[in-house]
Amino acid sequence: MRWANFLHMYQPAEQQPDILESIVVQCYRPIVNGLMENKNIRLTLNINGALFELFDKYGYRDILDNLYKLAQEGRVEFTSSAKYHALLPFLNEQEIVRQISLNNETLKKYLGEDYKPKGFFAPEMAYDSKIAPIIEKMGFEWIILDEISCGGEVGKIDYSKIYKIKDTKLKVFFRDRRLSNLIMSAVVRSSETLLNALGDDINQDKYIVTAMDIETFGHHRPGLEKMLFEVFETKDVEFIQISDADKFYKQSIEIEPSKATWASSKQDIDNGSQFLSWSDPENIIHKWQWALTDLVLKEVYALDK
Repeated sequence: MRWANFLHMYQPAEQQPDILESIVVQCYRPIVNGLMENKNIRLTLNINGALFELFDKYGYRDILDNLYKLAQEGRVEFTSSAKYHALLPFLNEQEIVRQISLNNETLKKYLGEDYKPKGFFAPEMAYDSKIAPIIEKMGFEWIILDEISCGGEVGKIDYSKIYKIKDTKLKVFFRDRRLSNLIMSAVVRSSETLLNALGDDINQDKYIVTAMDIETFGHHRPGLEKMLFEVFETKDVEFIQISDADKFYKQSIEIEPSKATWASSKQDIDNGSQFLSWSDPENIIHKWQWALTDLVLKEVYALDK
């Protein structure tokens, strides 16, 4: 079995300095240092541009320097995203492109000119069919989504095949929800319990994709960062970056992903309420927030004229 582990790292641009410091001490610094020390690690990492700027603003130079080194060494694959973690299904194409372009510009500043991401992470894994042609046009080769976006159900992914989005050249890699949730909830706390959770799949010619917030390790779950590096020592699975997967698996399946986020349930999809947390038609505050967003965007675009 091959394991592609995806970690997502984000803080809002206005995050309080004391909160950022606690997350840096509990999570970001130990994990980045661990990635530097363990030369066998291969994983895929998303860091939104807003967080890079926070590291710079508050003087976390050691983290920036080590992330740059990891990018140069190639052991960690960096994806792209929307710089300020915007929920893309609610934005127009112009704003989606602007958010991604700003993110690419910021990451190139901190990771170097060789930063040329192949993969794309939509914040919250929030997917709508309009996103695929936009990111394909911007040069991305793949997107990561939760497995609920594969037909609106979990447990349906064939991890011996590569999925492609219909009418595009984009590949889509689906997050295994069960294993990701077992790790995030700290049910899996050692390499032994992880291997038990993988079961018979570990001996099959398959890959698996897990994805979670990096803050799970050490901040949300104190001590769980130790498990992360213990797991990377196991010889029972081969660790790969997501972009490596299609080197090993040549059969493909075409699919039209369902509209969803990585927290959506089948009931949410059946009811058309996948994005209720951000746009509830009965929530007047949501209506005001989106009206304000539209107003602000008009003013931002006017500045470019």
